[in-house]
Amino acid sequence: MRLVFAGTGAFSVPTLRRLHESGHELALVVTQPDRPAGRGLRLRSSPVKEAALGLALDLFQPSRVRDQDAMERIQAARPAALVVAAYGQILPIDLLTLAPLGAINVHASLLPRHRGPAPIPWTILLGDSRAGVSIMKMDAGVDTGPLLKQESVALQGDETAPWLESRLAALGADLLLSTLDELAHGSTRPEPQPQPATGATYARRLSAADGDLDQDLAAAEIDRRVRALSGEPGCWITLGKARVKVLEGSLSSAPQGAPGQALHTRDGTYLIRTVQPPGGRPMPVEDYLRGRR
Repeated sequence: MRLVFAGTGAFSVPTLRRLHESGHELALVVTQPDRPAGRGLRLRSSPVKEAALGLALDLFQPSRVRDQDAMERIQAARPAALVVAAYGQILPIDLLTLAPLGAINVHASLLPRHRGPAPIPWTILLGDSRAGVSIMKMDAGVDTGPLLKQESVALQGDETAPWLESRLAALGADLLLSTLDELAHGSTRPEPQPQPATGATYARRLSAADGDLDQDLAAAEIDRRVRALSGEPGCWITLGKARVKVLEGSLSSAPQGAPGQALHTRDGTYLIRTVQPPGGRPMPVEDYLRGRR
């Protein structure tokens, strides 16, 4: 099947690689433009761009995918379907209906729960017992289209966002490939099913303010926040005059831990293990506190 793929983040890369390895033809890869990042604000390529260049695929980086020239470039690729995975721009309806099979999205949640740009952190933040991937046909709404396939995995309650992203990215790649194979060759094509009428939530993008641990939070919520915001944007506390990132920790039912090593709450204790000072490297919290004496 001739395809156009649109994706940007690390979640998208396993799907791109699986499509390349399969018998499907990747006519064009669409990703976001390079963006300033890091302390020096140097231009940084997206993970999908790096992967596409490594695979020698035709790459397109429109600033606005809804612009006429971008639409014409994608239309010229003559795809049977547009495959989307964490692309990061709203696609206009003309683009969603451009290909005969429409636009098929890989979304990292059990829709209709956690529609929106940050389903993985919110799955952890809200303490869900299960996570999953939905393969859906895109419509004009935000992750509201009919479902083609869905698969869930049980959560143990200790997952971090980067770990869960990697797990769901692999699952999503497998699920998408099986969906495309059935659409292309199956005797019984998957019929799009409307999403359930109840249970919808919206997973907004999280910011540094969501990582503030200097507030009255329950210990279990602190644990979920640290795991959900692991990587970026991260969680932080104020130690002395410095705002320090909290990278790892664990719950404790006993009020143990010296000041700076534990957050004592109304329902328990969160023990801090690893921190990262401003401009510094990750280190055990004991080493950081020792260096401040």
